[in-house]
Amino acid sequence: MMSLPFYQRHHEHYDRAYRHKALQSTLNQYQKETKSKSAVYAQGSTAYTRGSAAYRHASAADFSLASSAAYSHGSSAYDLESAAYSYGSTAYDHSAAQSKRSAAYSLDSESLSQSSAAYSHGSESINKLAAAYRLGSEAYSLGLKDSNLMIENQSYKMSPKAKRAKQNFVSEDKENEAMDYSVPIFTGREVSISGITDTEEERIKESAAYVAKRNLFATGEGVSVSKVAKSTSEEERHEKKSRKVAIRESAERVALKKTLEDTQAFHKKLNQDKLLHAPEFIIEPRSHTVWEKQNVKFRCSVAGWPAPRVTCWYKNNVPIDVQTHPGKYIIESRYGLHSLEISTCDFDDTAQYRASAMNVKGEISAYASLVVKRYKGEIDPSLLHAGTVSMPLGFGVTPHGYASRFEISFVDKFDVAFGREGETMSLGCTVVISPDIKRFKPEIEWYRNGVLITPSKWVQMHWSGERASLTLTHANKEDEGLYTLRVVMGDYYEEYSAYVFVRDADAEIPGAPGAPLDVQCLDANKDYVIVSWKQPAVDGGNPILGYFIDRCEVGTAHWTQCNETPVKFARFPVTGLIEGRSYIFRVRAVNKAGISLPSRVSEPVAALDPADRARLRSHPSAPWTGQIIVTEEEPAEGVVPGPPTDLQVTEATKNYVVLSWKPPGQRGHEGIMYFVEKCIAGTEDWQRVNTEIPVKSPRFAVFDLAEGKSYCFRVRCCNSAGIGEPSEATEATVVDDKLDIPKAPGRIMPTRNTDTSVVVTWTEPPDAKELVGYYIESSVVGSGRWEPCNNNPVKGTRFICHGLVNGEKYIFRVRAVNAAGLSEFSQDSEPIEVQAAIGGGLLHGVCPELSGKAGGLTDCTISWEGMHESSQPIFDTDALLKCNAKFNKDTLPSSSDKLGRTGDNNMREMVKDAVTSAPQNIAAKQASKSRPGNLLTLEKVTKKDTAAPSPPYDITILESVRDSMVLGWKQPKVIGGTEITGYYVNYREVVDGVPGKWMEANIKAISERAYRIQNLKENMVYQFQVAAANLAGVGTPSLPSQPFKCEEWTIAVPGPPHDVTCTEVRKDSLVLLWKEPVYTGRSPIVGYYVDMKETEAKEEHWKSVNEKPLQKKFLKIGGLKQGVSYVFRVRATNQAGVGKPSDVTDPVVAETRPGTKEVVVDVDDNGVISLNFECDQMSPNSEFVWSKNYEPIADDSRLNIDTKGGKSKAIFKDLGEDDLGIYSCVVTDTDGVSSSHTIDEEEMKRLLALSHERKFPTVPLASELAVEILEKGEVRFWLQAEKLSGNAKANFVFNDKEIFNGEKYKMKVDQKTGLVEMIMDKLEDKDEGTYTFQLQDGKATNQSSLVLIGDVFKKLQDEADFQRKEWHRKQGPHFVDKLGWEVTDDCNVMLKCKVANIKKETHIVWYKDDREIMVDEEHDFKDGVCTLLISEFSKKDAGTYEVILKDDRGKDSTELQLKDTAFADLMNEVCRRIALSATDLKIQSTAEGIRLYSYVTHYVEDLRVGWVHNDTQIRFTDRVKTGVTGEQIWLQINEPTPQDKGRYTMELFDGKTGHKKTVDLSGQAFDEAFAEFQRLKQAAIAEKNRARVLGGLPDVVTIQEGKALNLSCTVWGDPTPEVSWLKNEKSFVSDANCILKYESGKKVSFTISTVSTLDSGKYSIVVKNKYGTETSDVTVSVFIPEEERQSQQQKKNEDNKTKA
Repeated sequence: MMSLPFYQRHHEHYDRAYRHKALQSTLNQYQKETKSKSAVYAQGSTAYTRGSAAYRHASAADFSLASSAAYSHGSSAYDLESAAYSYGSTAYDHSAAQSKRSAAYSLDSESLSQSSAAYSHGSESINKLAAAYRLGSEAYSLGLKDSNLMIENQSYKMSPKAKRAKQNFVSEDKENEAMDYSVPIFTGREVSISGITDTEEERIKESAAYVAKRNLFATGEGVSVSKVAKSTSEEERHEKKSRKVAIRESAERVALKKTLEDTQAFHKKLNQDKLLHAPEFIIEPRSHTVWEKQNVKFRCSVAGWPAPRVTCWYKNNVPIDVQTHPGKYIIESRYGLHSLEISTCDFDDTAQYRASAMNVKGEISAYASLVVKRYKGEIDPSLLHAGTVSMPLGFGVTPHGYASRFEISFVDKFDVAFGREGETMSLGCTVVISPDIKRFKPEIEWYRNGVLITPSKWVQMHWSGERASLTLTHANKEDEGLYTLRVVMGDYYEEYSAYVFVRDADAEIPGAPGAPLDVQCLDANKDYVIVSWKQPAVDGGNPILGYFIDRCEVGTAHWTQCNETPVKFARFPVTGLIEGRSYIFRVRAVNKAGISLPSRVSEPVAALDPADRARLRSHPSAPWTGQIIVTEEEPAEGVVPGPPTDLQVTEATKNYVVLSWKPPGQRGHEGIMYFVEKCIAGTEDWQRVNTEIPVKSPRFAVFDLAEGKSYCFRVRCCNSAGIGEPSEATEATVVDDKLDIPKAPGRIMPTRNTDTSVVVTWTEPPDAKELVGYYIESSVVGSGRWEPCNNNPVKGTRFICHGLVNGEKYIFRVRAVNAAGLSEFSQDSEPIEVQAAIGGGLLHGVCPELSGKAGGLTDCTISWEGMHESSQPIFDTDALLKCNAKFNKDTLPSSSDKLGRTGDNNMREMVKDAVTSAPQNIAAKQASKSRPGNLLTLEKVTKKDTAAPSPPYDITILESVRDSMVLGWKQPKVIGGTEITGYYVNYREVVDGVPGKWMEANIKAISERAYRIQNLKENMVYQFQVAAANLAGVGTPSLPSQPFKCEEWTIAVPGPPHDVTCTEVRKDSLVLLWKEPVYTGRSPIVGYYVDMKETEAKEEHWKSVNEKPLQKKFLKIGGLKQGVSYVFRVRATNQAGVGKPSDVTDPVVAETRPGTKEVVVDVDDNGVISLNFECDQMSPNSEFVWSKNYEPIADDSRLNIDTKGGKSKAIFKDLGEDDLGIYSCVVTDTDGVSSSHTIDEEEMKRLLALSHERKFPTVPLASELAVEILEKGEVRFWLQAEKLSGNAKANFVFNDKEIFNGEKYKMKVDQKTGLVEMIMDKLEDKDEGTYTFQLQDGKATNQSSLVLIGDVFKKLQDEADFQRKEWHRKQGPHFVDKLGWEVTDDCNVMLKCKVANIKKETHIVWYKDDREIMVDEEHDFKDGVCTLLISEFSKKDAGTYEVILKDDRGKDSTELQLKDTAFADLMNEVCRRIALSATDLKIQSTAEGIRLYSYVTHYVEDLRVGWVHNDTQIRFTDRVKTGVTGEQIWLQINEPTPQDKGRYTMELFDGKTGHKKTVDLSGQAFDEAFAEFQRLKQAAIAEKNRARVLGGLPDVVTIQEGKALNLSCTVWGDPTPEVSWLKNEKSFVSDANCILKYESGKKVSFTISTVSTLDSGKYSIVVKNKYGTETSDVTVSVFIPEEERQSQQQKKNEDNKTKA
């Protein structure tokens, strides 16, 4: 039984510290598995016995320090232990003896059996228990990989013979043959990875592995023994041992025991006290000073218990992110030795570096500094890489010294590949190079769509020395494209290409769209960024409704959705970012089925001001140098910022508008923020958009705008001092999409290519803007199923569709893509059968628009055509300044010619683009393309035709630092008949005005007019002189320059531009060129100002040509006066201000010299587009130099230059957007012969159209095929050509069959007018299909088609039928205008219609809801108009009205629906007319209050009335009421108060608009109305409370004499009235006969007990109080009955008789 290892036995408490439930569960599961697989261990000792025989052979071997650490039971574990716990070199020395012994076991890897193969350091596989041993721990797997213990086979069987471990091990004796048993030996732990892990899960796994390993050694469980079946004879042979073998095995066992004892003793010393120890650096990282382009490696070793780990490396206290800088940093931890390697150091890597290590006891850091020095001398910096011997340039280290050319071929090439998102894809190719020169290794480069690929987390590259491979670790659609492997060998290269297709991953939701792709961040600022993406090719079967944008802060895993509703535009501004933080973004597509998978995340983008970002990039992070730069700006704290400038709308869509502006010049030193305001165009109602938080960036996206409306915007600045004035408002901007979805591409044409591919071409859609590319789909004919051919939009109008089935017929269609969306699909192509084309088609796997390379790259010997463009001579300013390199045109280019490729971007040490000989060099290159042959056969200039150049002049200082200065000067006016090959610079010190001795600044000539002189003395004054050289020799030096002091420039503004030259001089214009300053100031250069004046004018007459700074380094200046001499200068500007002007140019006279010619663009009969320039003033040495945007054209992949004699032609290979720009041509060695031509987008489209027309001549059409309906319902198809000859003819095709003139078709071709037409009498169902007119006029052809199917055909057919019926209808009386309505001024409704073709007998009948309307009078059809008047129109009049017109010729009818919406519209018009008829508001006082009223012509309930008091809607109460009485609309204000004063408005709403009537109830109007109200109120009170008789008394009472009369009535009054009676107008009081009563102040009674005739008369009751008196009369008539009257008469007569 194997004992417990000492380091586990002593530190069991450390293991227990890790244990918890999760750990115990994992451990128990592991032990259960290992027990079930364990076997007998006894036979394993034989392997030990036989394996120890190798000790004898290894005792005398000399092993390195690294090899001596290779012992840990025959594997890498001991190496890990010894490296982690060694205390310096003493520990290593102490282990030397054991190391030699341990090496024996490593060397025994070939002699041991399969069982002991696990012992070997070089074993390639271990058994399954070893794999289980690590319990899936990724960290332990890495450790095994470092030890070359790769788990390749998970079975118990080992390979029959272990492979050789390492080359430096000595060979084994043949008698030590491999044994049959496998004895796995496991190390105790993994030092390089174990320690404090970041997550609990990792700690559990690590702890479980540690405890499991300890138990395995303690119990012996898990040690398996497997025996390979052998024959009986072999077993017997093993058992028979000689005495010699037995002695040897015994010695080996003793040696093994001794080795184990020594190992235990050594391990015990590592941690004698058995306690935890904090980390301690045994070997600290060492500071380094290196040259640029060298590699540097920091190493350290740390000890402690438990084993500490290096958690992170820092640069200037910022953690180093390996993923952010792929290939730049390599961080490793192996065998307890930790390292940080920095590749290709540059000046930016100068910094302080820190390594931090930690365990449970604490953390410790160690520091080291790195200083990167700029190299000066005659050594090529590209040779200073680690592992490369640096040699002088003249050593001849290029391949030319060994072979005139290299043959590079590819074997086992990768083919067209198909993958799916999320999968791992690998491309590989075996490279064979002949001859094989070990000294030179090839450069392996991978390109995607022509763009160099760099290693990243998505892409891994490997070069084994024979095979190059590229692995896409997680394929995405962005990875789709043409992949090119380029193998570069010196000046030669070869490449191979194939296309890689990446399909969409399966959607999580069925029917969901594919993921968007190519997510990019644009225009990033402090709190704002624009995110753009490309739409996916797959929409899941449903249209994509929009996209969701998510953001995540770098360092977190929390994704936040940026938009609430999906956006359709493929760009979206994201606001609300936190300044200084970095973010990544992703996009998801959504349709009605669901949301797609997210896209690949974007590259991280920091929320920073662009100036800050540029400053961080341009200023390297470096230790403190002691230099203090003092700003010259005055402090401006407390200053209210000025208005922003240059406010403009950069993007406008239906959803948002993006604004951009520039910060104000006046803003102080503190930061400023912005408020954005908007208003509707045409108003001044400004509203603040960001009311809560001001924005920090000079960018802002405005949302929540009304689509279709026009807005203006302005911006204010603010700081602690206040809010500044607003900027100038923008022009009115309509909220709508400015970018339209492109139209469908046209003319889809498939062409056979290979057995599985087809070439598809198409034409660009008309008026296409900002195209991203195209998606192509294919479908097997008849299947109805379309499949995408590409998942990443392709540019160009040609594509190879791969993966097709041989023999099948396919059709294709294409759709265009831009940010606005995807176009409709094009028409389907013609079917094509997939077969190989005659001749083999295109290169297999090559995309046409990207295929091909420069002709003759490996076919021409020692010619520039035989070199890759990057290998051809490049004159980089920085390299020339540092290395004084000179190109000799009589020698072949060597590796030193690549100096320009190794230059860095540090502006303090670099002069950009200051190359004066570049035009000549580029001319030579361009000439070589048109004159094939050896470089050595180029025309040479003889000395008899040349002379030395004149002196250069105008020496100036372009930059000055403490120990160096950059000079600039002007080219000599006389160059001596040949080009200048270089310049020589001398300098001397000037002390107290006394010049010293001249000294040489450069030994080899420099080829540009800018040079840095190094190693000068600070604050010393120097003078300089320059001499030019050509093939005739060195010219006279220039006069000494002005004295210049060598001191550090600390000004904030940039230095002067240099090399200002004039070209293309004409009578009214010229082009000015310059190069940027060497010294840029404290911030990047943002532009340039050009000044000019007449040569003879004074200094104060300088004027600026441009108001705003120029971004480019050239300017065409117009408006010059012919014959006038001018001078020019240029000034650079940055954020600090405008810098010093450049030297003034030589005087230039504005004139067009005789014989001046311009660049002419030409399109030949084959459609080839070219720029042509002629010159008749050439000298024998003159050459044409073409440039684009005034930069030499070094890339000949877009142009071919053809020069013959005095003519030069720049031929475009494939004119596209990449070719837009200004093309100029300069003829060297002439008096400034030059010209240019601008190709913009419009010109490009014109040329491409003309090219296509020349290639494929067509009959120009004035109009495409169109269709129209004639008066009688006939259908006319027609088109018109711009011009036709007399021989022109036309073919008419319907559904791919030609049709001819006949009864159904009437055809006509008019050659004079170019009109081609066909007329059909009637359109039937069988006429549905495609109509095509084919024109042929000589060689020119054309055709135009019209598709009439589906709804389009049905609509046309219905229109033809309708037109035919209309024609028949109009033969009798008919309606010209259908029945309609109008509202009269009296608010009545009049129905009217217009008729035609009527006569006297024509009758008209009106109906409403199918009931005839009786009309009082006959219609006279005056003016052909019939009317029906409806008075006081209301809801009861709603219904269907119909008018029928008829006579003997026929009848016609028209109908008008006045229901629902139509009725509502009519009522709205009625209400509008009623509202317009309303009179002005008037004021009326009443006893209750004040009434406001207005009269209307007619009132309807649909008219809504509202009242407003002082702009406030009135709430109606019992005191304030409104109503309508008849035609009066009133507002009653009861008991008015002063609060009721003000302006009253009556609002009448007709359903669409409001109408207002206003009256002012205040001031005198209110006072008068209120006084009248008071009067009327008092009158009403008096009337109410006056005394009165309420009732009860009759007017007349007739009563018989003798009867009793009783009258009563009720009186009322407040106060209680007084009551009196009158009889015949005389006062009357109560007596015995007549009783008058007045009870309770209310009831009055009048009683006569017995009436007599004397009681007859008029009685009046008079009631009276203080408010008034009222009298009520009653007439009492007493009569005597007839009998009684007669009796009384008789009695009276008798009495009279008696008296007589």
